[in-house]
This record gives sequence, structure tokens and C-alpha cells, in this order.
Amino acid sequence: MRKLFLNRTRLFLSMKYALIIITMKTSIASSQTLETVSYVDLNKYVGKWYEIASYPQYFQKGCNCTTAEYTLSEKGFVIVENRCNKDSINGKQSYIKGKAFVEKGSGNAKLKVRFFWLFSAKYWIIDLASDYSYAVVSHPNKKYLWILSRTAKMNDTLYQNILTRLKSKGFDLSKLRTTKHPEY
Repeated sequence: MRKLFLNRTRLFLSMKYALIIITMKTSIASSQTLETVSYVDLNKYVGKWYEIASYPQYFQKGCNCTTAEYTLSEKGFVIVENRCNKDSINGKQSYIKGKAFVEKGSGNAKLKVRFFWLFSAKYWIIDLASDYSYAVVSHPNKKYLWILSRTAKMNDTLYQNILTRLKSKGFDLSKLRTTKHPEY
């Protein structure tokens, strides 16, 4: 009887340790370190950006025609103005203004954006066109993702190339939703 109990205990412990090891390996693989671009020229980055696609967030619920406009302030931070049309392409415009602060030593690729006095979020630029025609922004936890363009429409080949790079960085593309903009 005692031998049976010891064998069951060993089996249980072996299974428990195997499960812990599998969980650790899965966590390590899925939590790939997110890298930013090496350098962002903020003078080229400022201006108007159109959201092409994003991971839906509660604060963007019902948003269409989403844009972000960045302006350099005289005090060294970036003024952030986000707009969208609520519930339809022609819906009432929603607007929020905030500030972004560059993280020192990040080559201007890591910022902290603050829309409310106590709330700030990491804004990491993880992909950027050499001519600043598109940008991809995320958070190190990969729960936030925005694909931005200087135009409301993006070339499909370019978009697919961006998706390929995002997949290789461990992003779940099934969560990505395209943003509606008026047809031109």
C-alpha cells in the first residue's frame, strides 16, 4: 500500500514539474522581447497619421476615421491629438489631447503618452518607413498595436509586408482590425 502511495506521489510530482517546465517555455516563447526602431527623427515624425489597423481598445470603441496628429512643443514634449468619428464614418467627432515624453536613451523610439494627469502608457515605435510614410506602434506587452500611415489608404503589398514582420515579432494577427475611412 505504501509503495503504491509513493508511486502515485512520484507520478503526480513528475507531472506537476513537467507542466511547470512546459508553461515556462511557452511563456518565454510568447513573451519575445519587443524591439523598437533604432532612431526616430521627431521633426519628421510629427504631423498627421491615419490609423490603418489596430487591436481594438475600449477607449476606441465605435471609432472610425481615426487619426493622430503630433506636434513638437517648445518645452520638449510632443503634443498628441487623437480624433475619430463615433459609430460611423459620418458620426460625431471624438477628440482627446495629450502629451508624449521621450524616454532618454531610446533614440526617440520609446515614448510615454499621457492623456489624463495620472495615466500614462508606453508608446513604442517598432517599425517605421525610411521616408516616414508609415509607422507601427505598440506596447512592450504587445496588447496594443497600431499601424499608421500618412494617407488614409495603404498599399496592400506594403500592408501584407508589415503583417509578416508583425507575425515574426509574435503578434496575434487575428486580433487586428482595419479602420474604416471614407472611400476616395
